[in-house]
Amino acid sequence: MELLWTALFLTTVLLGLSCQASDWKSDRNFISAAGPLTNDLLFNPSHPLGKQGPDVVAANTDIYICKQPLPSFLPQYFSSLHGSQVTHYKVLLSWAQLLPTGSSKNPDQEAVQCYRQLLRSLKAAQLQPMVVLCHQVPPAISGSQRNGGFADLFADYATFAFQSFGDLVEIWFTFIDLENVIKDLPHWDSKAAGLQTLSTAHRKAFDIYHSKYSSQGGKLSVVLKAEDIPELLLDPSSAALAKDSVDFLSLDLSYECQSVMTLPQKLSEVQTIEPEMKVFIYTLKLQDCPSTGKSPSSLLFSLLEAINKDQVQTVGFDVNAFLSCSSSSEPSCSLTDSLALQNEQHRETAVAPSSPLSAYQRVWTAFANQSRAERDTFLQDVFPEGFLWGVSTGAFNVEGGWAEGGRGPSIWDHYSNLHADKSQATAKVASDSYHKPASDVALLRGLRAQVYKFSISWSRLFPTGQTSSPNLQGVAYYNKLIDGLLDSHIQPMATLFHWDLPQALQDQGGWQNESVVDAFLGYAAFCFSTFGDRVKLWVTFHEPWVISYAGYGTGQHPPAISDPGVASFKVAHLILKAHARTWHHYDHHHRQQQQGQVGIVLNSDWAEPMDGESPQDLAAAERFLHFMLGWFAHPIFVDGDYPTALRAQVQQIKQHCGHPLAQLPEFTEAEKRLLKGSADFLGLSHYTSRLISEARQQTCIPSYDNIGGFSQHIDPTWPQTASPWIRVVPWGIRRLLRFASMEYTKGRVPIFLAGSGMPVGEGADLLDDSVRVNYFSLYINEVLKAVKEDLVDVRSYITRSLIDGFEGPAGYSQRFGLYRVNFNDSSRPRTPRTSAYSFTSIIEKNGFPAKTVKRNPLPVKADVTSRARATFNFPSEVPSKAKVVWEKFSKQPKFERDLFYHGTFRDDFLWGVASSAYQIEGGWDADGKGPSVWDNYTHTTGNNVKDNTTGDIACDSYHRLDADLNILRALKVKSYRFSISWSRIFPTGRNSSINSKGVEYYNRLIDGLVESSIVPMVTLFHWDLPQALQDIGGWENPSLIDLFNSYADFCFKTFGDRVKFWMTFNEPWSQAVLGYSSGLYPPNVKEPGSLPYKVSHALIKAHATVYHTYDEKYRQKQSGVISLSLNTHWVEPKDPGLQRDVEAADRMLQFYLGWFAHPIFRNGDYPEVMKWNVGNRSELQHLASSRLPSFTEEEKAYIRGTADVFCINIYTSVFAQHRTPRLNPPNYEDDQELKVSEMDSSSSITAVHPHVPWGMRRLLSWIKEEYGNIPIYVTENGQGLESPTLDDTVRLFYHKTYINEALKAYRLDGVDLRGYSAWSLMDSFEWLNGYSVKFGLYHVDFADVNRPRTARASARYYTELIANNGMPPAKEDEFLYGEFPKGFIWSGASAAYQVEGAWRADGKGLSIWDTYSHTPLKIGNDDNGDVACDSYHKIAEDVVALQNLGVSHYRFSISWSRVLPDGTTKFINEAGLNYYVRFIDALLAAGIKPQVTMYHWDLPQALQDIGGWENETIVPRFREYAEVLFQRLGDMVKFWITLNEPFVIAFHGYGSGVSAPGISIRPGTAPYIVGHNLIKAHAEAWHLYNDKYRAKQGGMISITISSDWAEPRDPSKQEDVEAARRYVQFMGGWFAHPVFKNGDYPEVMKSRIRDRSLAAGLSKSRLPEFTESEKRRINGTFDFFGFNHYTTVLAYNLNYPAVLSSFDADRGVASIADRSWPDSGSFWLKVTPFGFRRILNWLKEEYNNPPIYVTENGVSRRGDPELNDTDRIYYLRSYINEALKAVQDKVDLRGYTVWSVMDNFEWATGFAERFGVHYVNRSDPSLPRIPKASAGFYASVVRCNGFPDPAQGPHPCLQQPEDAGPTASPVKQEVPFLGLMLGVTEAQTALYVLFALLLLGACSLALLLYKYCKRPKEEKVQQSQHSLSPLSSF
Repeated sequence: MELLWTALFLTTVLLGLSCQASDWKSDRNFISAAGPLTNDLLFNPSHPLGKQGPDVVAANTDIYICKQPLPSFLPQYFSSLHGSQVTHYKVLLSWAQLLPTGSSKNPDQEAVQCYRQLLRSLKAAQLQPMVVLCHQVPPAISGSQRNGGFADLFADYATFAFQSFGDLVEIWFTFIDLENVIKDLPHWDSKAAGLQTLSTAHRKAFDIYHSKYSSQGGKLSVVLKAEDIPELLLDPSSAALAKDSVDFLSLDLSYECQSVMTLPQKLSEVQTIEPEMKVFIYTLKLQDCPSTGKSPSSLLFSLLEAINKDQVQTVGFDVNAFLSCSSSSEPSCSLTDSLALQNEQHRETAVAPSSPLSAYQRVWTAFANQSRAERDTFLQDVFPEGFLWGVSTGAFNVEGGWAEGGRGPSIWDHYSNLHADKSQATAKVASDSYHKPASDVALLRGLRAQVYKFSISWSRLFPTGQTSSPNLQGVAYYNKLIDGLLDSHIQPMATLFHWDLPQALQDQGGWQNESVVDAFLGYAAFCFSTFGDRVKLWVTFHEPWVISYAGYGTGQHPPAISDPGVASFKVAHLILKAHARTWHHYDHHHRQQQQGQVGIVLNSDWAEPMDGESPQDLAAAERFLHFMLGWFAHPIFVDGDYPTALRAQVQQIKQHCGHPLAQLPEFTEAEKRLLKGSADFLGLSHYTSRLISEARQQTCIPSYDNIGGFSQHIDPTWPQTASPWIRVVPWGIRRLLRFASMEYTKGRVPIFLAGSGMPVGEGADLLDDSVRVNYFSLYINEVLKAVKEDLVDVRSYITRSLIDGFEGPAGYSQRFGLYRVNFNDSSRPRTPRTSAYSFTSIIEKNGFPAKTVKRNPLPVKADVTSRARATFNFPSEVPSKAKVVWEKFSKQPKFERDLFYHGTFRDDFLWGVASSAYQIEGGWDADGKGPSVWDNYTHTTGNNVKDNTTGDIACDSYHRLDADLNILRALKVKSYRFSISWSRIFPTGRNSSINSKGVEYYNRLIDGLVESSIVPMVTLFHWDLPQALQDIGGWENPSLIDLFNSYADFCFKTFGDRVKFWMTFNEPWSQAVLGYSSGLYPPNVKEPGSLPYKVSHALIKAHATVYHTYDEKYRQKQSGVISLSLNTHWVEPKDPGLQRDVEAADRMLQFYLGWFAHPIFRNGDYPEVMKWNVGNRSELQHLASSRLPSFTEEEKAYIRGTADVFCINIYTSVFAQHRTPRLNPPNYEDDQELKVSEMDSSSSITAVHPHVPWGMRRLLSWIKEEYGNIPIYVTENGQGLESPTLDDTVRLFYHKTYINEALKAYRLDGVDLRGYSAWSLMDSFEWLNGYSVKFGLYHVDFADVNRPRTARASARYYTELIANNGMPPAKEDEFLYGEFPKGFIWSGASAAYQVEGAWRADGKGLSIWDTYSHTPLKIGNDDNGDVACDSYHKIAEDVVALQNLGVSHYRFSISWSRVLPDGTTKFINEAGLNYYVRFIDALLAAGIKPQVTMYHWDLPQALQDIGGWENETIVPRFREYAEVLFQRLGDMVKFWITLNEPFVIAFHGYGSGVSAPGISIRPGTAPYIVGHNLIKAHAEAWHLYNDKYRAKQGGMISITISSDWAEPRDPSKQEDVEAARRYVQFMGGWFAHPVFKNGDYPEVMKSRIRDRSLAAGLSKSRLPEFTESEKRRINGTFDFFGFNHYTTVLAYNLNYPAVLSSFDADRGVASIADRSWPDSGSFWLKVTPFGFRRILNWLKEEYNNPPIYVTENGVSRRGDPELNDTDRIYYLRSYINEALKAVQDKVDLRGYTVWSVMDNFEWATGFAERFGVHYVNRSDPSLPRIPKASAGFYASVVRCNGFPDPAQGPHPCLQQPEDAGPTASPVKQEVPFLGLMLGVTEAQTALYVLFALLLLGACSLALLLYKYCKRPKEEKVQQSQHSLSPLSSF
């Protein structure tokens, strides 16, 4: 009974032992443990220390309670223990002291700090703490809590302890004396109950520790009495429960010396537990030893001997019984001499005999006599569980983005720039990782890397190196990278310094200036604070030896200082101090909370003596290691100072030369203490080895070798690499690891192998780097030997590097990457090399196992088991009820139809990609595969396959499975749809011929998918019938039904344990029609009348048979779903208003989709319309029966419901309309009685299918209506392009828009959409198109035998979609409620030529637009502005329109030729001036202030006749014109704009010629000359006003500049980023830069135009230059920034030939629009609100936040007039809201102007494009201005001064004021009309209206009388009313 309670406890604490034993590292760190501290030890010097042993636990009052300050002698005491070979020390925490109330919410912080100080003291003495959580229950717990709550309280306490001390502790014990703890439990009823409570408490603590805190290899156990264990394990029921709660077995062991059984035998008895587990003897009690004459030492020796022989699995023991301790006031302890010697021998059993040899000598001795065969023996074994595999990069190697996002220059940038003129490569772009964090993470996923070592660019975070203000864009980049890594379950290892010092710090002396240490500490502290919550592995410095040696010694690296004797050593000194201070900062400020580790990565070659028999060479080799590795390792890991050998050598060379050849700085004692132990791990980089000899001739010239007294050599037999300094010497890494372990880490600090690899050269095979595969295999195997045979504690292997990068002075000639980067392509595409796949294989196997271990299949995570049965058991109507889809959608306005929807799919949405066997596998006759019909067809002469290509090799997926799995993981897909090749498994098509190699291939594929958490979606038949079966008739032969079932049955049985999603057939329509009707596809049978129906009949029955086989034999066990994949286009009626076109569209869907779906998903039979049409036509063809076979009732019942989900393939949409076709010959196509026509694609790129995304939504809705709301999976959707590049933006837009329509179907229409698979994973054999059409997200190079796969832009986008689970709204796109600042100006705009008309009235002169619009073929529809809106005669009407809007201002322009007919002041046209005076008076009288534009493109023709803006005399003419306006109108006008959109004037007027004056013959010079004169004219007008009129008139004057915003087409591409920036600078900056910045053009304009001019052979730039005085006169000529903005473009680089001279060629940018952006009435204007905010912020940053007035913004429409202009409301609402956000961003925005107040003449498009918020009815001679809905909306925004928050209730401003009706124009002449006084114009209008009403009334009366008299009986036709959905619905 005594054992019962122990048994209950043990059942909960023993592990799943075998796996835990392999994870225990104690075989390399044998534990000898002492402690714990007692009060007698600390406060009673006479206490016999050697007797503290196990009894201290029972005497709880003797346990030391931590109090500060700690006793002063503790460090000496701990050091004496360490010197006596004690490795660990027991520490008993006091629960009661730490948590006085029992709760972790109120800890005693002083006690926490006290214990932390105690633990640090142990660590400082190189003793590892072993911490006991509970040895006594606190009174606060025992007095009040029931047992049920004890476990929770203990778990809370344990969590607190792990958090508080986990960074210092690796071994934990929950309880060490169960009996005593049980007695302290509250309400103790029985031992069994008490033990159950402790069991629960322990298990909870164990689970918490391993789920959150054990990532770095910590262990947890509980101490049990050894004598209880054997009897306990005799009970199978209790032994079976021993799992999951300890990491090793801890024993309280008593041994009687008189016992017959030896101590090892007693332990062996305990270790009969299966599986075996490691044992630690926590307490060892020796009884009656003196009486037997046995000494404790002899007992221990026998135990050690048994351990060495692996007779027992003991990893350590309690040595308290063997300690001999002093009783002085400063106690110290030691083992007996004999015991100490024996223990030391145990530690070095695997190293060397006990001797005074150094660590290097012992390593050398151990391997010196190895034979070559022994040395090179390959070890078949695996690394310990938890071993980390990773890859690395360095910031300056890969990031690029050298000046992006505010980054400051580093010393590498400076170094590169200095050498750029020598045509040396630079790192400006490098691998462009700055723009590609997501792409790099995808590569890591593909590799299955577990850790990614990258470095942070100091100057990207702090451009000057000082931590005053961090660069937030740099922070955002690293946040994105780190978050991406963690999201992909990859551990970040962040390096703080990888050689790239900020140049600003180098300018102050760099690492030779002591202040850099403080700067580095500040930078490191920021990184810890900013990223440390996610980064748990930190590297302070990467390879500081390289910095010191190459940067300051040889000068090969920047900062290129060659001073090996002084600077090199000084730099190392400061780096060491910076490292130590950084480590301590983390230790004191971050470790407790962040639980991370901080180490350093040191590089070292292995040094082999040149002559092994020479003591001098041996000493030189050891010295080499001390100079290379020990220089940094010794101070950190040994004693805080440089190696003795290094110091001695420096002294020796000084004596030899008579002067110091090197100056080795000295550390103070304080610095030594700071350095010693300042690393949690040793990172090691190793690439090669050296042969070292003593320096033959010692000279006194400072050099690394001379100072060290050695010479370096290589063995010429060592294989070379592309790098001259790297030779392949695998065995060196093992020796180096062993040396580092013995000399530095000594088993106490883990080693992370953090850099190893070799480069290939540019001339080598670009992708097949087999030599590197061999390198990795051999080097990693040597690491494995070091771990397994030498017991070195290596925790990781991190290879260099993930991708090719910039390699310093070698540029890009040395390629270290597992992925090749094509530096000749601006996209910097990454393509896997052979080594990438090889490295993945090593990772997956965790080494080199002796035999492949078959893994148990993982459970499928995605829920694909939801099933649906047929909803309807009756046939579909004719036409089907699904016609409601056309009723709902066909009359949607285009804007509403295409508007992008933001949202996400269901959480378990199955994102996938697809392929098929014949298209990708290749291996057409490999390993016994039989031929398929496609093999036969493609090998037949005269086939129709393009270029006579075949699928013999295709993508070679059969041989390159690792490549496919790599890109699938990289894509982050959740599913992969592939097909099985029937003839690969059954070469003859029958189960009598099973091909095991084929089965093995699919097993490997499926296993690889499942292990990568990717759901296999398997298609059984994708058109590739075994030829052997075609030879017996193929699908015409009914026997194929059973043969297909036999094949499917085999697949279910063989793969169904892992495959949960089956599809029987892919697109049976294609098989039936293309194979047996048109005969385009194999078997190429052309019998369109009957065979398609016959074959489809067989296919449907075959499908049903297979379904029932799965349902009856496999479903219950395998729990999968099964269906088939159907296909169709969406079909839209050609005329939705025509009933028979609607019926035709429905009929086509039934003949395509319903043909197979109707029998399966409805009633087991074909659609009624098919039966009707085919039956009737068969009868008309005089056939005896219908060509469409019939199902029996039994067959119908058997077929109905044979699909669990609905799988659909869709690519495009078509139009259908009714037609009556010929009767004969019979034909499936004619049976449909319709005509099909293609829709226009929204893309101009050549594609297989037109791009019609909205058909996706309609088809999904149609399926829902037709077949019920069954779960739907889109199993194929994609776009085939004929010549796509890696920048396949067109395909990106295709997926974006199609998936968005699917999202609408899911979110808005309630379609039960469960998944989407993109077609296709990669380019493949596309049937008759061969390889000419590419559908792949990945490009496959079919010209390369390796068939490399490279990600396209569409792949990156698709991964982003998957990560977001759709298209969630961006935070920045959320609508912002709020008001604009008080005094914000709201305005409307127009321009003289566009509205005034009266082109020759009252003496007006001709303008260039009068001339241009009267020139044939210049204006759309031959429109002109002769009348326009007739504003010249309609002042009152215009004022009324403005009053409708409620604006406070009106922006209009003055016609220069109306005021000065010939453009000069020779004659001032007073009538023209009078018009503007009257108009301004009317505005002011209405409370509206004028904003006057002096020039809006309508130059007087007389001036154009003498050169116009190309003639510099225009400048004084414009000044004179401006003065007339200031003189005559300046008293009334306080807001002047000199020029409107000078870009349009210069570029379109004088470059492209699409605007007046229409000049295009000098596109490379005229625009720049015009722009030059425009800028000077503006400046002169500004100065005139400023100097002469401002003081008196008090107005403002400036210029209005226009610019689109430009986003890079590919944001991950530096070239596109620069193109976008250039686009804006050439458009907006062209004119803004001189005025608002520095008086001169943007640098990018000047440099590009100059360079292109010189390249074309010119002597100077085509861009004119301003003189210095002109610059001064131009700069600052503004009072505000007038800004016009409409849209955004996607920009990308386009290189024009140098000989081409034009603005476009100079800019070198092409632009496109995102297809998801809504269109407008103008081809150039897409609705892109986000760009408005971005460009306003750009203006703020670029021009120092000037006051900005938006002087134009609006959108156009075409087509029939529509007063309910919801699209314009959407535009204005969105854009104005983005302006409000810009105000929130601190943009100094002062006003907003809508373009335009009314529809007007829109330049070259005439009146076709309408921007107005008022409709101008041009069919009415009076041209009335009729408010549109947008006018009312804009008026409400004006009234509210923004957007009141609806959450605060209805705001009064949203209501139309009662008195808000437009007031009459303030004209002088009025007439009475019906009692009212009206203006003449209003009275005329009223009269016309009254007359019209009278006429209408008369007609109506006549009509009523007629109807009343006749009263015919007519059917009432109910008219359907259509109204546009309100804006909120979309």
